[in-house]
Amino acid sequence: MSFRTDQLAALVAIVDHGTFDAAARHLSVTPSAISQRIRALESQLGQVVLVRTTPVRTTAAGAVLLRLARQQQLLEREAVAELAAGDAPTLDLPVAVNADSLATWFVGVLAECAAWDDVALRLEVEDQDHSATLLRTGAVLGAVTSDPVAVQGCAVERLGTMRYLPVATPALARRHATGGGPDWAEMPVVRFNAKDELQDRLLAAHGVPAAARAHVVPSSEGFLSAVRAGLGWGAVPEAQLGDDLRTGRLVRLDARDRVDVPLYWQCWRLRSAHLDRITAAVRAAAGTLRR
Repeated sequence: MSFRTDQLAALVAIVDHGTFDAAARHLSVTPSAISQRIRALESQLGQVVLVRTTPVRTTAAGAVLLRLARQQQLLEREAVAELAAGDAPTLDLPVAVNADSLATWFVGVLAECAAWDDVALRLEVEDQDHSATLLRTGAVLGAVTSDPVAVQGCAVERLGTMRYLPVATPALARRHATGGGPDWAEMPVVRFNAKDELQDRLLAAHGVPAAARAHVVPSSEGFLSAVRAGLGWGAVPEAQLGDDLRTGRLVRLDARDRVDVPLYWQCWRLRSAHLDRITAAVRAAAGTLRR
């Protein structure tokens, strides 16, 4: 079974732009033409490839085709670039990375990409425990993830470990101190979002099922600012603390407590110069992680 290039291009455009109408504008065709391409694709496949919600999302079958379409686009654009002899089109590189990595060691990747005139980096910020899903759906070509098991069709390599330390302001720590250490059950906590389980792991280690009060701050920099402001305690990347512990701006709640999160790089298993280049940049930047 083979698939028409215009049908796969329509699928990519719909997913990237969210609606059939937006995809039609992007491809400079009518919405009717987009609908016809997708209906023909679904008829050929014998399965629905898109769930018609807003934004549109792929079905399991659609995710497989989306991954195929993006891979074909990558290889085609690389071939065009090689033949263009200096007049190459810009190539999108969609990559998933967790917010804490983006705020710390992944900055080295951004610095490397800044020198690439032929690439537009498109980052999807997702929790490291969930970023592999974006690979499965074809949304990205590479991802920083905590999953050591390679997604089908992908290669995986270990990058290193991010260490998180439970910290708080001295005033908050004193206010919730007990004879045996912090009152973990009563002390307010800061979470990144609903997927953030780092604080829960530390609470569980102290026999506490949940904190009495939890604030949600969905920004890596904002999260650290909230902890520094005394809003609650939080598990902060060691690399992001700077001199906060040395100056006493923040204190560790327990010198023995920490959470080590292993990180991996997964990317499509393709012979692609751009994939090789982004992989090398990620590998080099990850040299600052713990081993």
